[in-house]
Amino acid sequence: MLDEIKEIKLKKLEALKSAGVDPYPEKTERSMTNKKAQDGFEALQGKEISLAGRVKSLRPMGGSCFSHIEDESGKIQIFLNEQNVSDGKYKLFIDNVEMADFIEVRGKLFKTKTGETTLEVSDWKTLAKSLAPVPTEYFGLKDTEELLRRRYLDLMMNQETRNLFHQKNIFWQTVRNFLSKKGFLEVQTPVLENIPGGAEAEPFVTHHNALNRDYYMRISLELPLKRLLVGGYEKVFEIGRVFRNEGIDREHLQEYDMVEFYSVYTDLKAGMKLVKKIFQEIVKKVTGETETEHNGNQINWGGKWETKDYFKLFNRETGIDLGKDVSVEELRRKADELKIEYKPEYGKGRLVDLIFKKTIRPKLLSPCFLIGHPIEVSPLAKRDPKNPKKVLRVQVLAGGTELGNGFSELNDPIDQRTRFEEQAKLRAAGDKEAQMPDIDYIEALEYGMPPAFGFGFSERLFAFLMNKSVRETVIFPPMRDK
Repeated sequence: MLDEIKEIKLKKLEALKSAGVDPYPEKTERSMTNKKAQDGFEALQGKEISLAGRVKSLRPMGGSCFSHIEDESGKIQIFLNEQNVSDGKYKLFIDNVEMADFIEVRGKLFKTKTGETTLEVSDWKTLAKSLAPVPTEYFGLKDTEELLRRRYLDLMMNQETRNLFHQKNIFWQTVRNFLSKKGFLEVQTPVLENIPGGAEAEPFVTHHNALNRDYYMRISLELPLKRLLVGGYEKVFEIGRVFRNEGIDREHLQEYDMVEFYSVYTDLKAGMKLVKKIFQEIVKKVTGETETEHNGNQINWGGKWETKDYFKLFNRETGIDLGKDVSVEELRRKADELKIEYKPEYGKGRLVDLIFKKTIRPKLLSPCFLIGHPIEVSPLAKRDPKNPKKVLRVQVLAGGTELGNGFSELNDPIDQRTRFEEQAKLRAAGDKEAQMPDIDYIEALEYGMPPAFGFGFSERLFAFLMNKSVRETVIFPPMRDK
C-alpha cells in the first residue's frame, strides 16, 4: 500500500517536471509569515503579498479549491479559482499538489462569509514535493515510541510539540539572561576529558586518533569551571552537554544539557537565596504561573521553601542516626528490611544515598532545600565546621525529585586528595560510578581557590515543569532499536 502511494507521488513529481516546474527550487519570494498576514489584514487589503507553507488541507469544489497552508507562525486559508490562476496552473495544482507539499502562493487577502482571513491566489509554485505519505492529524501516528523515533512527524502534526520546544528555548534563555545580569561570565569548557569528574556516574569513552589516546566524555561541568576560579574569575557559568553511561528512565538520559554556575566569596546561605530566585524566575518565564502540576501534585514555587536536614529525615524514617558510627552491615540490614535492592560493592555512602532516595525523597513534594548531607556522598563539598560528618551541601527537591545540587566548594587540597583516595578505593572494589582522582585538579587547588558556592541543574527541571518524562522534552532522544 505504501509503495503504491509513493508511486503515485512520484508520477505527480514527474508531471510537475514535465510542465516545466522545478519541484525543489532554491529561492522563494515569501514576503511575510502567515500570522503577520492575518494580524495585518486591514493594512494589507488590496496589496499583493506572497506566503509560503506546508499544505495542511485541500477542499476542491469544481472550478475552485480552498486549502490551508501552515508555516511556523500558524495556518492561513488560501483560495484558488480556475479563472484567476492563469496558464493552466489551476489544473496543475488540483492534479499534483497534495497534503504535506510545500508551496508558495501569491495574491490578495479577503475575508470569507464566515470571517476567515483568506488569500485569493493569482499564482503559485511548488517549493518541495512530498514523496512520503504523511499520517493525518486525527487517524495517523499515535504510538509515543514512533513519535519520538520520528520526531519530525510529531512536530509536523502536533502544534503542542512545537510549542514545547519554544518553551524549552525560553527555559535556557532565562537561565542565561539571569546569570548574565548577575555578573556571571559564560564560558565553554572541553567535552573530552583526561579524567571524568564532578559527579558520580559511569562515563563514555572515545578515542582521539590524532593524539592516539582515549578520552572520557564529560559527566559534569564542575572541575574545569572551578579551575577558572583558581585562575582569578569570580563568577562563571556554562550551559553544556554532559554524557553519562547509565540507564534510561523518566528522569535520566545518557546525554543532556545542564548549567553549572560558581561564585566566589559566596557562602551556602547566600547561594540558596540565589538559587531560589533563579528557579522562581524560570518557572514564571516558562509557564507564566507560580504553580505547576507534577504527577497530580500542585507545586507552589512562589511560597516559602522549607529547609530540611538530611540526618534528621534519615533518622526519622529509618531509625539510624548518621551522626554516630554506622557500619556498612547495618545499612545493608536496613536495606534488606525495606526490600531495597543494592549491589554488593556498594559502600556506606552509596547505601545511605540509595536508602534516602527510595524511602525519604519521594515524600518531599513541596519545593524545599535539603541540607546537611553525609560526607560519604559528597566528595567535592566543604565539611561542615559544626559537624565533620556533614558537608555544606544543598539540593532542591520537589515532587519527590532532585532538581538541582550545589555546595560550598571544597577548596582544601589536602582534604580533597583524601576524599579522592576514598573514592578510588570504592572504584577498586567495583563501584563504577565512584569518582576518579584528578591529580591536576588537586594541583590547581594547591595554588589557592577562594571560598565559593557552586550549583547545577539540568533539563530535568524543564521536564518536571512540563510534567513530562525527560526524553519527551528532548527533540531527538536516543531510542532502542525496533
